[in-house]
Amino acid sequence: MKQINQDGLDELERTISVAPMMEWTDRHCRYFLRLITRRALLYTEMLTSSAVINGDRQRILEFDEAEHPIALQLGGSDPGELSKAARIGADFGYDEINLNVGCPSDRVKAGRFGACLMAEPALVGECVAAMRAAVSVPVTVKTRLGVDDHDSYEHLCGFVESVMTAGCRVVVLHARKAWLQGLSPKQNREIPPLRYDLVHAVKRDYSDLSVVLNGGLLSLDAVAAHLGDLDGAMLGRVAYHDPYVLAQVDRRFYGDTRCAPARDEVVHRLLPYIETHLSRGGRLQQIARHILGLYHGQFGGRRWRRQLSEHAHRDGAGVGVVLDALKAVRPRAAA
Repeated sequence: MKQINQDGLDELERTISVAPMMEWTDRHCRYFLRLITRRALLYTEMLTSSAVINGDRQRILEFDEAEHPIALQLGGSDPGELSKAARIGADFGYDEINLNVGCPSDRVKAGRFGACLMAEPALVGECVAAMRAAVSVPVTVKTRLGVDDHDSYEHLCGFVESVMTAGCRVVVLHARKAWLQGLSPKQNREIPPLRYDLVHAVKRDYSDLSVVLNGGLLSLDAVAAHLGDLDGAMLGRVAYHDPYVLAQVDRRFYGDTRCAPARDEVVHRLLPYIETHLSRGGRLQQIARHILGLYHGQFGGRRWRRQLSEHAHRDGAGVGVVLDALKAVRPRAAA
């Protein structure tokens, strides 16, 4: 559902969203997650502006209409390139264009985008302004609390003010700083301490800004603890490794009274999509790898994962592999 914000732009409901995750939140993953939650906002993997402009656009940008609402996340630091890429994304039908200012990988740093841009708030503002001028859908920013020694609350406020001046009305804050020297991307997700207090402080000091919290949220109870003050929460790896956690999102956070589909119902709804993918020359493993966690914590969950892991990658693997995996889960666990 959309509402109109103060600038006259369509504004998405973003109470709950699933984070952009490299090599994970591709179109097959998103289609699968959409079978579990009708309302959460889904994000693509980060795509560089140059890849969108110069690459195989159909292959990297194509998505199923069922995935809406869906946001395209871009990485880049050239306002002109980002403007073009944002326009291409909007033309493809994405509901939001998001700028990545939080990824701490070496490859991203070498390309002068991601978390290193937190040290250049004026440039980020230029990028946001250029993107907003090119599209009519919301342009948002996902960022960290700071980077390296640029980690004071004053610096964070300066960054926020720069993107707000450029017209950004939604910021997703990963509640950790990023260390680009000495920490791997994995370590950057775990070692810098979570500072939820700073995220709440940003919302307190910039009440007109929609602030979405990301980082360390491992349950819906943890999400609920923050939503009284913040505008939304973004789930990351927990939504990938235990995707059925999303089954309660629509009812709990959106007031949707429809029953969530049972796990086995999700599987059966996915089968036509798998068949279509295979008929176009795709491989089962490209989808099966995303559904390994569907029975996480359930009796028979290991058998489900083992069956898919051992057979989905084989030549000629089809929906029968998925049905066999479902049979391996005892009926009482398939509900």
